[in-house]
Amino acid sequence: MIEVAEQPDERQADVHAKRQMDRTVWRQLLRRRDYLQLLSVRLSGQFADGVFQASLAGTILFNPERAANAADIASGFAVLLLPYSLLGPFAGVLIDRWSRQRVLFAANLIRALMVLGVAAEIAGGVHGGPFYLSALVVISVNRFILSGLSAAQPHVVRPFQLITANAIAVTAGAVVTAVGGGLAIGLRHLFGAGNGGYAGVALGAALFYAVAGLRAGAFGSRQLGPDDDTRGHRDSVRNVLVGLLEGGRHIRSHPSVLRAFVVIGVHRFAYGVTAICTLLLYRNYFHDHGLFKAGLTGLGQIVLAIALGGGLAAYLTPIAARRLGYTKWPALLLVGAGVVELVLGLPFQPATFLPAALLLGLAAQGVKICVDTLTAQRVADDFRGRVFSIYDTLFNVVFVASGVLTALLLPETGKSVPAIIVLAVVYLATGLAYLTAPDPERYRGELSEPRPAEAA
Repeated sequence: MIEVAEQPDERQADVHAKRQMDRTVWRQLLRRRDYLQLLSVRLSGQFADGVFQASLAGTILFNPERAANAADIASGFAVLLLPYSLLGPFAGVLIDRWSRQRVLFAANLIRALMVLGVAAEIAGGVHGGPFYLSALVVISVNRFILSGLSAAQPHVVRPFQLITANAIAVTAGAVVTAVGGGLAIGLRHLFGAGNGGYAGVALGAALFYAVAGLRAGAFGSRQLGPDDDTRGHRDSVRNVLVGLLEGGRHIRSHPSVLRAFVVIGVHRFAYGVTAICTLLLYRNYFHDHGLFKAGLTGLGQIVLAIALGGGLAAYLTPIAARRLGYTKWPALLLVGAGVVELVLGLPFQPATFLPAALLLGLAAQGVKICVDTLTAQRVADDFRGRVFSIYDTLFNVVFVASGVLTALLLPETGKSVPAIIVLAVVYLATGLAYLTAPDPERYRGELSEPRPAEAA
């Protein structure tokens, strides 16, 4: 009798092959000079973002020379983010027209100069409308740059490398933003907590914005796209509106992208509520307890925990998304976020908020990586700029709406059991709906090219 040798388990073989693919793509990306150069533009700018945002937060919320209540916080969110959210899509159309290299070069240098002006305002005690308007301009330029970086990414990597490239870029950007914020908090202890100290912190951001601009200037003027021949076209307001509508129709023609936008919009609303609750709790309710701090230092711990969660997402998401798909993996993350809100949020203790921040950071970053990658792969290059600008606008409008609503409705302490329960329900319902919804495009994250055996 002839015995037939047992065949290897096909599933195990496939998992092993995918792991090999993940490692191969990481090695390839770390050898791509153009990708690393674009990554350095992002990291320099987002490190400066962390420093600048910490200086603003300290100036508005924790400066003993100023006073702020929940309404001030809501006004700050609205003034700093909502106007750009309404104007942001116009930037996307221009990103599809202009050289993205020139946009990244000029915009970074411009915002470096503008930060110098904001630092002077902080030192001089300027507050109210003029101060918020100056900060608004800097943040508006920042969102414009991030949209350009996202649109440029497919020009420095191959299609099968895109999810890993996005995971590295987006998560590393979030991590260095947190590091920049943490450094700013440390400098605040060195410089002092008054106007002069926060002005000195803001000056540090200008240096790294300038570095980002110089790194972008090293690219060729056409190297980052766009691919069309309309760079010399002068856009009127009508052209911009038409281009924006075309971007919206392009999104609607891709059901998987449209559904992903809805899901991340709901997630951003819940995340914004959580952010304001946390800010108010650390400002007005929590007290120092051993290693767990309150105030600005405690918020620094939260930011670092979120960054660590984002780092875990960068490692796990490319692996999980290739196995589970761009729908199931973020859906599971949202369900997990709902559980975290109930288990770790309801005790209202710093000791539980830190691990909650880590896990919610993992979920937030994992969902964003999947949506970024799905959008970049499914949207044509001619539309990427305006689509990512719509994406950024959705991010800001929903976050601002949730922040304003939460700041005005929650008690000054930020402690609200009903708010935590509602957040948990929203996360769980959104995750389960996304998990069970049919995908008409059957887009499960398969590679768009054969698996490479050689380095790119």
